[in-house]
Amino acid sequence: MALEEAFTEFTRRDWESEPVDGTVQLAIVGTGGFARNRALPAIADGRYCSVTTLVTGSPDSAHTLAEEFDVEHVISYDAFRRGSHANSYDAAYIATPNGTHGEFAIAAAEHGAHVLCEKPLETTVERTREILEACADAGVTLMTAYRLQTEPAVRRTRELIREGTIGEVVQIQGGFSHPLLEYTSPDTWRLDPDLAGGGALVDLGVYPLNTIRFLLDCDPTGVYATTYSSGGPFAAVDEHVAFQLEFPTEVTASCTASFDAHAHSRLEIIGTDGIILIASPFGGVVPQEMVVESGDMRMEYTGPPVDEVCEEFDYFGYCVLTGTEPEPDGRDGLIDLYAIEAAYESAQTGRRVELALE
Repeated sequence: MALEEAFTEFTRRDWESEPVDGTVQLAIVGTGGFARNRALPAIADGRYCSVTTLVTGSPDSAHTLAEEFDVEHVISYDAFRRGSHANSYDAAYIATPNGTHGEFAIAAAEHGAHVLCEKPLETTVERTREILEACADAGVTLMTAYRLQTEPAVRRTRELIREGTIGEVVQIQGGFSHPLLEYTSPDTWRLDPDLAGGGALVDLGVYPLNTIRFLLDCDPTGVYATTYSSGGPFAAVDEHVAFQLEFPTEVTASCTASFDAHAHSRLEIIGTDGIILIASPFGGVVPQEMVVESGDMRMEYTGPPVDEVCEEFDYFGYCVLTGTEPEPDGRDGLIDLYAIEAAYESAQTGRRVELALE
């Protein structure tokens, strides 16, 4: 691929071979900040999904939200588990705390609904496997909500890597920090290890972890990690984490994540013949600023704004409507749980941990 041609039709949806008719009707399970502020507006702006049902712990207080987005049904979590109004939706988007993903994803599958579940799929490998088995038994689509896999800068980067634009990839560096307590209170579920499954690694570090796996199309073979917490509100989880991933291609990846540092994210791919740098890839609103060096050539590119959440829901809807298996499927989410558990084991033992993927 000629470098000057790399960004032609930057926003093209390479997963969309041709438009299809229809929409996937969704139940939104959990109406927290992300669902209200990002998911619902993105679905409204998209093509292949619509919302028919809100599932919440406080149905009485969700009617204003339902009116704003023209959602017909508002039901409780218990009602969802029982299958109430299951004929009103084709799929469920699970946006509850991590430790509750399994119960709602499995309930959705048992009622015949496809599942789009926020990352991580669950808090342990064992509980994640239960989701995969339930969806397989029910014959429904399961997608892990890795929206970066549908985002143009990341997809164009994967194309550049595959085309050999920077030679053979040697090393990748990714980092994501977010000052959590500037945006929420210390009693947030993200600082509860039972509900979250961990701290900065689970909530933030999973972004570079999964994105790197996606770019390399390869699973890690080993991990070495260190964590640190200063106590106080972070006493029960990792406040900061640094981890290194090893791959069978002999690529190494160095990643960091923090709950208590200046907001920042960065991804750099270093090859034998060049580099690719994506500015702020993980922060939720990607500026589409990229730098590519290939041999003696250097290009700086800024693409048009794209709502990656809208891309994610349209991708999911398209896969369901066409019977296509999504790339960020259940196994993709499961492999990340293997890596997360290995990273925590490494941090506890001070040793490199081999990933025994099954």
